[in-house]
Amino acid sequence: MPRIAVLQMCSGIDPAANLRVIEDAAKRAAKEGALVLFTPEMSLLLDRNRERAGAWISSDGPQEVCEELSVIAAKQHLDIAVGSMPVVSQSGKWANRAHYFRPDLGPPVTYDKMHMFDVDLASGESWRESNAYEAGRDVVTVEDTPLGRLGLTICYDLRFPALFGELGNRRCDVIAVPAAFTKPTGAAHWHIMLRARAIEASAFVVAAAQVGTHEDGRTTFGHSLVVDPWGEVLLDMGEEEPGLAFCEIDLARIAEVRAQVPALANRRPIPTS
Repeated sequence: MPRIAVLQMCSGIDPAANLRVIEDAAKRAAKEGALVLFTPEMSLLLDRNRERAGAWISSDGPQEVCEELSVIAAKQHLDIAVGSMPVVSQSGKWANRAHYFRPDLGPPVTYDKMHMFDVDLASGESWRESNAYEAGRDVVTVEDTPLGRLGLTICYDLRFPALFGELGNRRCDVIAVPAAFTKPTGAAHWHIMLRARAIEASAFVVAAAQVGTHEDGRTTFGHSLVVDPWGEVLLDMGEEEPGLAFCEIDLARIAEVRAQVPALANRRPIPTS
């Protein structure tokens, strides 16, 4: 059974420091026999001060970090699914972009977050991701990973079943849901939605999360999870602190679940009128 490593982080405003955390985790993951390391949303930079963050995003920083991550993956003979980091898109706006690195030093597979977190919470928190970030347009899967076909999503995408329905249609074996969930929304919906998405897609869900109080003042929910295709939680890292955890992925479980509940095979298009 393939073994994965899940990194729960409390990322801050210094990309170099965040990169060192990922590098240390990659070394330990490789030593412990993991084949893929998963990291959270905004692993390399979590900073709601957009002027300060923009100085790094608009520099050569993201490209340099990608080059370093590619080398780390090669040195450790490890696939690394970086949940996301901010980059400049072709339009000139920012993109919240996931990167999947293989150990072959080739270019990463990338996915831009499709759904922008524009909300006003009862707690008083207000977020307008679309003010700075451009929404992605493409559904992305990574083929032939050590875990089979991997679907890429990011955080708020979790609330949009159509995306996961398409990943199910593409017969993804595992879906990554890296996140920086707020505490109020996490406490209410995180576990329920991740289990539901795993059940709907008949796939494993790996959700590496941010946790704790960050340098920019925000707090995040934690509870990095691994959920199997039946909806059973195999790993829950809690909400207390960052750390690295491991989980075995029994890929045979996917076929077992799809045979018992063949929802993907029975799915029919819904009329729109």
